[in-house]
Amino acid sequence: MTTPIIVALDGPAGSGKSSVSMAAARRLAFAYLDTGAAYRAVAWHVLEHDIDAEDAVAVTGSLENVELTFAANPDDFAVSVGSTNVTDAIRTPHVTALVSAVARVPAVRAFLNQRFRETMANATQAGIVVEGRDITTVVAPDADARILLTADESVRMERRGLEVPPQSRDELTRLVRDRDAADARVSDFMTAADGVVTIDSTNLTFDQTVDAVVAHIRSATA
Repeated sequence: MTTPIIVALDGPAGSGKSSVSMAAARRLAFAYLDTGAAYRAVAWHVLEHDIDAEDAVAVTGSLENVELTFAANPDDFAVSVGSTNVTDAIRTPHVTALVSAVARVPAVRAFLNQRFRETMANATQAGIVVEGRDITTVVAPDADARILLTADESVRMERRGLEVPPQSRDELTRLVRDRDAADARVSDFMTAADGVVTIDSTNLTFDQTVDAVVAHIRSATA
């Protein structure tokens, strides 16, 4: 079987990495993997089993019985824990509040990084776009194309704000900043490592951003 092309894409909250990665994967007929969904799935598992998210030993021990599976299709991405499809459940505020705490556990990161690499290696399409945090440096440092997608904070907050009622935007800004600050303790997703191309979407439309990402992937893998 031909080895799939690996595209690694990092970026802070509100940079558009999920929607852009999904659109790029669709255009290239590649598979798509949202690694953030996997961390959310572990957070859901912790909540479901009433495990203390601050207890690293308990969280780590619980992973022995966790089977995570991904439907890595950009048109129908899904994540399951065991036989339970949690694609929608992992987007609740209760799960969101626990994601950073779970992601700070080294054993969780090691566990999920291995799952990500297995998913990449087993992709049946010509390639796979993998997005999240520290994908270009830790998960797939040898990816065929590595991209840091970013934008000015004001633009990122404005884009996120369009997704919620106006009265919730201040709270959203606080939550996004807190999430970035918490995740930055274990992942440098704001600075492009050597060999990683930065695409700044501050002054780009969504379609222009997708065009830029696809153009770089094609150039890097030609």
